[in-house]
Amino acid sequence: MRKILICILIAVVCFSGTQIAFGQEFELECEAALLMEPVTGKVVFEHEAHKPFPIASITKVMTLLLAVEAIEEGKVSLDDMVVASQRAAEMGGSQIFLEKGQKVSLENLLIAVASGSANDASVAVAEHVGTSVEGFVEDMNAKARELGMKNTNFLNPSGLPIDEEENLSTAYDVALVSRELLKYPMVHKWATVEWDTEFLGDVYLSNTNLKFLINYPGADGLKTGWTTKAGHCISATALRDDTRFLAVILKSPSPDQRLKETSQLLNYGFGNYKTQTLHTQGESIKTIEVEKGSKSTVDVKAKDNISLLLDKKQEGEISTNIDLPKRLNAPISNGETVGVLEVKRDGTVIEKFDLIVEEEITQAGTFQLFGRSLKELLRTVR
Repeated sequence: MRKILICILIAVVCFSGTQIAFGQEFELECEAALLMEPVTGKVVFEHEAHKPFPIASITKVMTLLLAVEAIEEGKVSLDDMVVASQRAAEMGGSQIFLEKGQKVSLENLLIAVASGSANDASVAVAEHVGTSVEGFVEDMNAKARELGMKNTNFLNPSGLPIDEEENLSTAYDVALVSRELLKYPMVHKWATVEWDTEFLGDVYLSNTNLKFLINYPGADGLKTGWTTKAGHCISATALRDDTRFLAVILKSPSPDQRLKETSQLLNYGFGNYKTQTLHTQGESIKTIEVEKGSKSTVDVKAKDNISLLLDKKQEGEISTNIDLPKRLNAPISNGETVGVLEVKRDGTVIEKFDLIVEEEITQAGTFQLFGRSLKELLRTVR
């Protein structure tokens, strides 16, 4: 066993404008590892995080993401009855033993993917959501590019090897897609189904994430994986006291060592940091006047979650300052950035967050402006 003394770099710690390094000893035998706070997206630990490796069934995180996005967009429904194809029925490895022509609800297929890592269910989902496996894989790679996953390439929706080739990604890229999937609470329900002895009537469904789920307090996802080339890998998440962390381990030598490494990283995160959310995405921050607009006022909202990753060891008063003009001038576009919310510690700015308008406001017409002026005049006369 090798012990690695790694200097942990905090990319942006909210209590400081500069990087802070802490010495922390981890017993790591994996080839790559990363710890991220998913609300802010801040990485608090990384080891070979941008080096590509086979990721086996962690692939299914992307498969699940495309499915839940299609559900949210109304393209498919959890109640859809999916007809299993011959291709799905012929899949090996972890499976729910689908038969050609068998009808299964999309939700049950997604439970089988998230909990049981079922390869046949992954293919059935891909064919239903993407119309074909090949089309779905194109969507997987397109989504990877959209998320900034620069060192990732998908060949299939299951993670099984294809003629010695495998889906490749990095610890950092896996964290990016996992972070996106965590935005959908339904996934936690699917990923934490421990077992079902009568799944689909006569199938025993066993959770491949179970070792982590039952051994780590607060664990509620996300996905394990294994092939000979990939070794034992995991994208793991846990929630404690309103703080969530996401740990990625790639190519660990055994399930026990994978659990040990995952626990070490998560323990470090929960032991040293906490998340504080000041405003949620889309929350109204302030109402501001609009000059000569089709509306006289508009709500200014948080573009993203205004959240801080705070070091428990540091103290200081956190305050905010809203930097907005006294009034806005029409026209204003939907999604336009109109100001900034500054977060300060002891008077020093440590974070900035964009404030936006979530509606389009055109310029007011002559009669509309005249009506407003008349209304204001009558009010002053009273």
